[in-house]
Amino acid sequence: MDLSPTVNVGNFDRVLRIVVGLILLSLVFIGPQTLWGLIGLVPLVTGLFRWCPAYSLLGMNSCGTASRT
Repeated sequence: MDLSPTVNVGNFDRVLRIVVGLILLSLVFIGPQTLWGLIGLVPLVTGLFRWCPAYSLLGMNSCGTASRT
């Protein structure tokens, strides 16, 4: 039984998610200092783990090929 999750976030998508996540997260500390910046945790975590639950639900994959970790 293989319990490893399928990777469905490609390299470009991963970098973009991490950058956007960090920018949004920085809004908690600088700029308007709003807690809405915590929404940046979503793209940051999906970028770090290379797995997006929304992609899984929609059957999407930005890796090019189905790959496993």
